[in-house]
Amino acid sequence: MSSISKALILLAILYFSSLSVFAENEDPGLVLNYYKDSCPQAEDIIKEQVKLLYKRHKNTAFSWLRNIFHDCFVESCDASLLLDSTRRVLSEKETDRSFGMRNFRYLETIKEALERECPGVVSCADILVLSARDGIASVSLSFTFPPEFFDCKSGRKRVQGKKFNINVGGPYIPLKTGRRDGRKSRADILEQHLPDHNESMTVVLERFANIGIDTPGVVALLGSHSVGRTHCVKLVHRLYPEVDPSLNPSHVEHMLHKCPDSIPDPKAVQYVRNDRGTPMKLDNNYYKNILDNKGLLIVDHQLATDKRTKPFVKKMAKSEDYFFKEFARAITILSENNPLTGTKGEIRKQCNLANKLH
Repeated sequence: MSSISKALILLAILYFSSLSVFAENEDPGLVLNYYKDSCPQAEDIIKEQVKLLYKRHKNTAFSWLRNIFHDCFVESCDASLLLDSTRRVLSEKETDRSFGMRNFRYLETIKEALERECPGVVSCADILVLSARDGIASVSLSFTFPPEFFDCKSGRKRVQGKKFNINVGGPYIPLKTGRRDGRKSRADILEQHLPDHNESMTVVLERFANIGIDTPGVVALLGSHSVGRTHCVKLVHRLYPEVDPSLNPSHVEHMLHKCPDSIPDPKAVQYVRNDRGTPMKLDNNYYKNILDNKGLLIVDHQLATDKRTKPFVKKMAKSEDYFFKEFARAITILSENNPLTGTKGEIRKQCNLANKLH
């Protein structure tokens, strides 16, 4: 073999070796089933923990749904929302925009379960996203509620156990993983990113468009208001000093009963269920309600009346399948907003603390 041939072979070996090293170090970004090799049980553990926590604490699914919105909307889907305040930096959790958010400690419960199985592998950002996904999906729960009834034979009040089913009822959404955790709070820039429920529909649509979510996606994501509750602090301006004339009079009586004070105590648990018909189920009943002027927030009313959004509201009111399709698409876009991947960020040991503070 000539020296030229040997040189060509050597160059070929070096070339393919460099390709192999590059492939190993290449950032795959977000992918489906990212932990299939490093922690094969990760997604099953999260799903199981979501079910267990939902059985014990009924409103966790709604909290996790709100988490993905507040975290991923603000510059990056990197679990910055979960960081505690430090002496110098305010936590996103403690800002006015996070009023009413709770159950953060249960994400730590999921993190602990994962750390027992695969220490230092699964990010808090992925836990936040996947817990929201599993909370949205059909998490069913049977429980016994003991209503009193009058026993005619004995003349006494008795208690008879009655079984109910709770079903959040949303679609299962395949979401990619591989996010890493940010190291800093973004409390100082929340207002630049998060849309507010009192802002004009133009501003709301622009904020969503900034992260790639179009008008039907906005309408679908606001369908999250189908579940959970709205604190009186957020809606009393529609009741006092005068009732907003756009509200359905039949609904006003209920709202006034639930929110009797014009200046409610923010520490008091005073709220109105977003959907009185199916308050524990993610469904298209929300759109029927807002078309009937029963939306609690200004943004709900605008959604049903603005010419840009009303056609999609009417379509989702008629078809729950269409609502779920657009909802899944919008959640996917939201969950993939500017994530940290590869060597960016870190894998936190605890979700409420950056590793340097651990």
